[in-house]
Amino acid sequence: MKILCRIIILLMLMAVPVSAQDEPEASVSYGGVVSGQITNANPRAVYFFDGLRGEVISIHLETTNGNLDPVLTVLDAGGQLIARADDSRGSRDVTIDALSIPSSSRYYVVVGRFGYGLGSTTGAFELDMERIGVSSASGSALRYGDSVINNISNMTPQLYYSFRAERGDIVNIRMQRNSGDLDSYLQVVDSSAFVIADNDDVPGSGLDAEITNLVVEAAGTYIIKATRYGEAVGTSSGQFILTLQEAENSGFGNSPQTAIPLLVNQIEDGELTNQNYTRYYVFDAKQNDLITVRMDRVQGSVDAFLVLADANLQEITTDDDGGGGQNAKIDGFLIPSDGTYYILATRFDREAGTTAGSFRLELQSLGNAFDGVSPETQRISYGTTITGRIDEITPTVSFAFWGVEGDAVTVSLNRGDGDLDPVVRILDSNGTVVAEDDDSGGGKNARVARFVLPRTGIYTIEAARFSGLDGDPNTRGSFILVLARVFR
Repeated sequence: MKILCRIIILLMLMAVPVSAQDEPEASVSYGGVVSGQITNANPRAVYFFDGLRGEVISIHLETTNGNLDPVLTVLDAGGQLIARADDSRGSRDVTIDALSIPSSSRYYVVVGRFGYGLGSTTGAFELDMERIGVSSASGSALRYGDSVINNISNMTPQLYYSFRAERGDIVNIRMQRNSGDLDSYLQVVDSSAFVIADNDDVPGSGLDAEITNLVVEAAGTYIIKATRYGEAVGTSSGQFILTLQEAENSGFGNSPQTAIPLLVNQIEDGELTNQNYTRYYVFDAKQNDLITVRMDRVQGSVDAFLVLADANLQEITTDDDGGGGQNAKIDGFLIPSDGTYYILATRFDREAGTTAGSFRLELQSLGNAFDGVSPETQRISYGTTITGRIDEITPTVSFAFWGVEGDAVTVSLNRGDGDLDPVVRILDSNGTVVAEDDDSGGGKNARVARFVLPRTGIYTIEAARFSGLDGDPNTRGSFILVLARVFR
């Protein structure tokens, strides 16, 4: 009779995945503990986990109250029985030891009672699952932190392992010789069978192979090929230790190498923690583009701090509270040259800071600063020295520059040759003359000194000449113009 009951129970279990689809399913993870209850109304509980080929796990169930007589079963996604255990050891606690996962897939852990719907025991339980390790056999799937030991020989010159990675992961893989004369060689292959990284010898390590700081460009499964120099036609052999590690700064946006592409007017949500207190973003811009970057706190205590850096990560400008409160804003910044730029979304005091939380980041384009400037007007910037000529054909030469409210500027217009009597004017974006000079530069040279710009925007410098009056002829000649920002 007992044998017949067990056959009936087994048949019932084979149908669990199909009927379980109609039941609420919770996940159980390695190192986690879930609690449940077996009752007459619910004689079983179904949990799922995603296992990888070659993983070795243990599952333990402990009854916490009631008279529950538990049965523990593991099935694959197709309903095939992988493992089963009950309280045959004389305890009402159940353990499945050292279960090897046959393939990378979803699995179901079914907690039931002896007899299931025909049984009578009830009670509460706690279920926990541990990952003991991973098989060293070729074909096993590794996780970050795993190490496996195996052998390269003429019979098995190549061994394969897989791992799952997310976009932005930074991976380190080392193949260390443990015995023999093995000359290690490593390759990493993507899902399209392209070799994305390889290494033969690490300098100073003898014949070990190592791939370091491999940046994963796309989420997916990758293959590690552990072999020897010459591969199938090689001659070395021996035992090796293969280690897969995730770099400390791994993760999309956690380093300049994995910076998140930022598009204009696209909002990016992020989070700062004590471990990851800076998020990196990257964008391309043209010279004289005007941009605004906002970093607004969403939740938590984060005191937003923004950094704009060039392609070499040299910081160009920063802001702490320009967005009001604890929000940051870099407003109307003029891009100095074509290229790639980084935005560092961080917190006040950066590493030494104590605030954390979620934020929202946005890059806005205000167009190009010189969009409204005539193509004939030359663009210049602070620190420019430029030459030109004034005569009857070109009595006035114009230059445009971008200025920021409060900047103090000096413009000098000096004669180079001829009899030129220079005059210099500064005009605002409306074409209104805001400063002018004829002879303040000494001799007949012109100079506007320490003029404070009244607002941020485009200004035009006119290099001209004093007009002849009452028979005094117009002058002509070359000039040297200098635009400088001065600090008061």
